[in-house]
Amino acid sequence: MSLSLDNKNGIAEILEYHQRTKHHLDRYAAHLGYMDWESQPDPFRRYSGAEAITLEQIPSGDLPAYDAIFDPARSPVRPVDFGSISQLFFDSFALSAWKRVRERTWAVRCNPSSGNLHPTEAYLLSPPLPGHTDVPALLHYDPHKHRLEKRATLPPLVHSGTLLVGLTTIYWRESWKYGERAFRYCHMDMGHAIGAVAIAAALLGWHTRIVDSVPDAGLARWLGVNDQDGPEAEHAECLLYLYPHDQSPQPLDLHAEPIQWSGKPNRLSLSHHDWPVIEAAGEATVRMCTSSCGPNGTSTPISFDHGAVPARPTIRQRRSALAMDGTSAIDRDPFWLMLRAVMPQHAPFTVLSWLPSVHLALFVHRVDGLPSGLYMLLRNEVDSAPLRSACHDRFLWEPVIGCPDDLPLYLLEESDERDAAKTISCHQDIAADGVFALGMIASFQERLEQSGAHVYKRLHWEAGLIGQVLYLEAEAAGIRSTGIGCYFDDAMHDRLGLEGFAFQSLYHFTVGAAVEDPRLRTDAAYAHLA
Repeated sequence: MSLSLDNKNGIAEILEYHQRTKHHLDRYAAHLGYMDWESQPDPFRRYSGAEAITLEQIPSGDLPAYDAIFDPARSPVRPVDFGSISQLFFDSFALSAWKRVRERTWAVRCNPSSGNLHPTEAYLLSPPLPGHTDVPALLHYDPHKHRLEKRATLPPLVHSGTLLVGLTTIYWRESWKYGERAFRYCHMDMGHAIGAVAIAAALLGWHTRIVDSVPDAGLARWLGVNDQDGPEAEHAECLLYLYPHDQSPQPLDLHAEPIQWSGKPNRLSLSHHDWPVIEAAGEATVRMCTSSCGPNGTSTPISFDHGAVPARPTIRQRRSALAMDGTSAIDRDPFWLMLRAVMPQHAPFTVLSWLPSVHLALFVHRVDGLPSGLYMLLRNEVDSAPLRSACHDRFLWEPVIGCPDDLPLYLLEESDERDAAKTISCHQDIAADGVFALGMIASFQERLEQSGAHVYKRLHWEAGLIGQVLYLEAEAAGIRSTGIGCYFDDAMHDRLGLEGFAFQSLYHFTVGAAVEDPRLRTDAAYAHLA
């Protein structure tokens, strides 16, 4: 496919990257081709020499209910203190278990990651915490020991009762395994991380929103990563503002600079393989412009009823299924509930500061009362006509009988989609063996042309956020799910009839009844600290 766009705000470069890193039926995107275990990155970043503050490990209970993740007003506002900050990180980035197969062990976390490689690092721009830090401070979160590492002293930043959380990404952690396509996975993981923070904050009675008033270079200075370079460098990506649901967001003063830096980042690998195209994609998508915070931050009340499902145990028991049984089905009602949960009018999607841009093309295999086939869930009305025009003209676009009125779900074709789902998802059985699979279809070129190349990352963030909610929805329904980053891009587009770059598939997913590996053993998340 040829590209004709002139270089405008990095758009030509990022379109070239996107096309170059597609998987095809006859070849995969460039990667090393084998697992170089000697250079496997350390999954935990630490800052040696930084003062450490060990956080509380707070047992999960039956309250708050799971439905509270969609509406912060359902939870009493917790004050910003040591206990609530401990809870925030325990529910978002902490370890949730250790897994063992024979002599091999690895940690899983509350926030999922492609290949469990975890390129995302989290920072807290904290007010004083009596007994721990007497002044505002920049603190790096270490999930291995569930502690904060004090990196710098800060001037006062936020109003009482509010917080800032900064997120960075390390390309090397993903490119070690996935090669050139890793830039995409880093930003899908960023979307999962944003969702993890917003969901954990909602349980504390706090809204979360992305701060758009700080350019990437300014955020890098605030997070202390502006002087990092090389393959292990952290790239500043996202700043999140957390505030009580019964208050309006307040202006932020981020003009001063942190002072009294401390701590040195650990070495992650002894050797590296360079992927220049990833660095080029990062440079093309740097956000240099600023704006005020977006229009989101409040939600439209939507009634959810997941029954007595508790929120925090659901978050901490989330796992990626390794295989599905290929026979189990679910009823229509939990299916409707899952789809309503990923609509953008409520939390956690109110964290985003842009027009919802990602829609779901669903391969429905076994949903009782629903014909097997190909469906489309439209997550905004703006893209309805363009997406219909872009797809095959044979598609029905029929409203689904029995579907809730507020759910814009359409039947495109009645068909057995198991072979198509499996083939498109890099021949993985798991895409055919679940109760349904899906591809996340983004309004792509128009969004880039409207706002610049940095939107490429944000489209992946939105897809990752949808994935975060789907993971939890599957757990709440008593089944499992798995994000699928390996799929044949243009084979998916061909199935829908899409041409060019108007719409692109950014992330795939499957939901179903998991088949457990009997060899797998589970240990408590922080047993290693005992």
